[in-house]
Amino acid sequence: MVDNSSDAEAGPTEAGRSRQWRVLRTPARVDLLAIGAYVLLGVFVCANYWADVNVRVSSHLPTDHSWFEWLFAHGAYSVQHLENPLFSSRQNMPDGVNMMANTSLLGVTLPLAPLTWLFGPQVTYALYLGGALAATAATSYWMLSRYLVESRGAAFAGGAFLGFAPGIIHHANGQPNFVSNFLLPLIVVRVLRLGEPGRLLRNGVVLGLLVAYQIFVNEEMLLLTALACAVIVPLYVAFRWSVMRTRIWTFLGALGVGGALAMLLAGYPIWYQFNGPQSYRGLQGGVFHNWGEDLRAFVTYSRDTIAGSPEVEKTIGVTEQNTWLGWPLVGLVVLVAVLFWRTSLAARIAAVLGLGFGLLSLGRQIRYDGRLTEHEGPWHLLPEDLPLVEMMMPTRLSLVTVAAVGVLVAVGWNEVAKTRPRPAAANGTAGGGHNGVAATVGPPSEATPPAGVTAANGVAAANGHPAPGSGPLATAGRVEPVGPRLRILAYAAIALALLPIFPRPLPAMHIDPPPQFITSGAWRPYVPAGRTLVPVPIPSNVHGLSTLRWSALTGQQFPIPAGYFIGPDAEGYGVFGAPSRPTSLLIYGTMDRGAAPLLTEENRRQAIEDLRFWRASVVVLGDHPAAPALHVLLAGLLGPGQRVDDVWLWDVRPLLGG
Repeated sequence: MVDNSSDAEAGPTEAGRSRQWRVLRTPARVDLLAIGAYVLLGVFVCANYWADVNVRVSSHLPTDHSWFEWLFAHGAYSVQHLENPLFSSRQNMPDGVNMMANTSLLGVTLPLAPLTWLFGPQVTYALYLGGALAATAATSYWMLSRYLVESRGAAFAGGAFLGFAPGIIHHANGQPNFVSNFLLPLIVVRVLRLGEPGRLLRNGVVLGLLVAYQIFVNEEMLLLTALACAVIVPLYVAFRWSVMRTRIWTFLGALGVGGALAMLLAGYPIWYQFNGPQSYRGLQGGVFHNWGEDLRAFVTYSRDTIAGSPEVEKTIGVTEQNTWLGWPLVGLVVLVAVLFWRTSLAARIAAVLGLGFGLLSLGRQIRYDGRLTEHEGPWHLLPEDLPLVEMMMPTRLSLVTVAAVGVLVAVGWNEVAKTRPRPAAANGTAGGGHNGVAATVGPPSEATPPAGVTAANGVAAANGHPAPGSGPLATAGRVEPVGPRLRILAYAAIALALLPIFPRPLPAMHIDPPPQFITSGAWRPYVPAGRTLVPVPIPSNVHGLSTLRWSALTGQQFPIPAGYFIGPDAEGYGVFGAPSRPTSLLIYGTMDRGAAPLLTEENRRQAIEDLRFWRASVVVLGDHPAAPALHVLLAGLLGPGQRVDDVWLWDVRPLLGG
């Protein structure tokens, strides 16, 4: 959207070749070293899983971990059997699960189906989790080094933060969809280049393809990125109106092309998400509106950093939090924003963006140190039933703040790394193009420092060709470089801010493998086509973690009732899991009490009715801490069971009439 002075002087053909070479050139050795470092860091973060990958899950969110293993199995099953990946009948039989209405990660699970076939969903999960963290850091590094900063060290630090920020690592405990942000820097760069003259169609098509693919990775992060861009672009237009007024229509035209293509490719899946079978409206009566970012989370270290403590999970971390920056980093980015407010448009827009989204993330009621206060937050101004807003969790808006922090870290480091003065440009502005924030026309020529762009979820930059005296560096004449002593102090401050948030390996715990009866295929004679295997405990969002994995680790070869997902309740509102049936409530109550209740004939009649609803053919009880009490319950409901291999089994087909 903005020309830079060097390209304007070079002419369109030469400038175009220079831009293309700058962005698409073969990565230099330093780039490969940066990517390699990110990969090693991704392996390090997942090290506890690799200790015994087949029987390790997140100790923080074991149920979510198992759900995503099941999703990798779903992708492999859908490809292998050529079934509709937007829906699954392998869980919550007979109603099934609307996969588009859940965090299905189809953009990842379908392409990785061969890996899941070969090694199983446990290996695929661990590989992908580390890879997604590293890939996000790598695309952020590319964005920063090509568009925002000259210093590769600054780009490396910014990329590492954007890929491995404490809030992102916190999500890595069982939620790989929230670390899958590798497309977001590319999307933001493309949005901010939509005004590039002569490339309306190309830029629009590329943006449309990226957006359509991101819909199948994480729609919520795409929404946050769109909200961030909706702030950045108007801010830049306001600050650089003299440049932007001739590019507005090109920008809007390319945006229209991108939006139309994205809807063409993803329109039906989005319709299916809101109107297909097992779709829902709203989510649990808007309960997530109360999940705002805790004020102390901004300045506290998370459990998953070397300076953090597990104790914070008992207070601040009881609900989801996404910042975990610590006082030194908060102080650093505030200092960078203040020092470079006038000279760096990137710092200015990043500061406004970070502060604005940080305030919005506080939710409907201010939370401090794990407790709700009496003070209302900005979220209370929004109607609870506003479309999209009704399903949003305010705290996740702070992920945009995290992205802005990453940009400020890179800008600050880059300023410190400068080693020589910069002469003023001929038009009266200083020539450091890396200090602007903008929608760019493309990478600058080699004669000019990189034009600016963005952070992973929404800050972007470019050097324009502003009016005299109003450029990114508004200082006339020469700009004095940072002195050696001050540079040492500045690097020490950056290290003090970043080293405490270096991630630890994610905590993991052992989980027993499925019974041999399940893994050996001995169940097959008991489960004909169209019938279900009922594992006990019956899977849900609270109980049955181990039995949900029976389905995942056998490639979903048999359908199961209930499960862990979001589906409609009787009134059509979204709830976690299937509506409870009397028999599942009896099972869960027995697990909680450690003893079976006294049973009535009504309990037995209801059990047969529930099994018939589930289309059950066999009920299977494996090894479980509550297995003795559950065995008594099932024997009381269904009669004596039979021991087969390492499970207790009840063949209920005679009871159900076939």
